[in-house]
Order: sequence, then structure tokens, then C-alpha cells
Amino acid sequence: MPEYEVCHVCPLSESQQEQLAEAITVIHSTTFSTPRLFVNVKFSNISQVPLYVAGKRRSNNRVLANVRHGPTRTQEQYESIIRKIMAAWEKIVPESKQKRSANGVDYELRMVILFGAIVAAFEAGFMVPEAGKDQNWLQDYAPQFQAKADEGDEDFKEMLRECKERGLLK
Repeated sequence: MPEYEVCHVCPLSESQQEQLAEAITVIHSTTFSTPRLFVNVKFSNISQVPLYVAGKRRSNNRVLANVRHGPTRTQEQYESIIRKIMAAWEKIVPESKQKRSANGVDYELRMVILFGAIVAAFEAGFMVPEAGKDQNWLQDYAPQFQAKADEGDEDFKEMLRECKERGLLK
């Protein structure tokens, strides 16, 4: 449902990418009722992409996300997500505390933006519900999710297990 893009100018190891993807997935799925299967995180090395800030060429790390917005989601929840992503970055990319390294590479996470722009989406074979209607949607489609799991789809097996553990499905 959401798509997070970690745009980085500093080198990120595969381990750091996996840790950041896991952190963002946990942060989003526990703030809202989104199953982990539907949280997407991609990484883009933008070190060679021209970027201008205040009319001057700069390079910096940023996280941009397209999320579903609705009346059940509050500004406080969005700001909490941002703070948690920034804290995860500082933990996983420890060089971020030194701001710009001796070789000129910026390790600091300088921007996190959540765009509430998703008005409709199709993912993993299903139309995505409006924000705040996840639990009803999960209940309505539980038989289809179970059929996919029964056919051997590991993603849906894991999603059903997660949703039951979290009380999102009865």
C-alpha cells in the first residue's frame, strides 16, 4: 500500500538496506493496521543525480513516501513515523552523526516526506482499501488470502499469520 523510497547519496550496504527496510516496514505497519506484505521500500542511489537546494547544487539523503491518507490518520501519527524513521537511520547509518564525512559524502538523513497521495491502488492481486478501512478489507478478503496461502504463496501464508497474531483477523 505505501511505497517508501530511500534516496541516498551515501553508500548503503545490503545489510543497512535490509535493516532500514525492516525498520520502515515495522514502523508503518505498527502505526497503522497495514499488513507487512503491503509495505514497499525501495532504494535509489541518487549520488549522480543533480539536486539543487536554495538554488545551489547539493546532495543529501532523503526518504520519500506515498501513503494513503484518510480521516482516521492523524498528523501526530505521520510525525511519529518521521521521527522513528530518522531514529532508525541514525542507528543503522552511524556515520550520520558526523554529518558530512572527510571525503565529502553526506551521511545525514536530511529529509523525510510523507505524501498522502494514494487515492487508489492494486497490489498483490487486490484493490487496496481506503485508509482506515484495512480491518474490514482484511475480513472481506480473508477467504481469497487463505486460498492464495493454500496454493503455496508464502507471502500470503506469512501475512495471514501476522494478521492473526496482531488481531487484525479473527
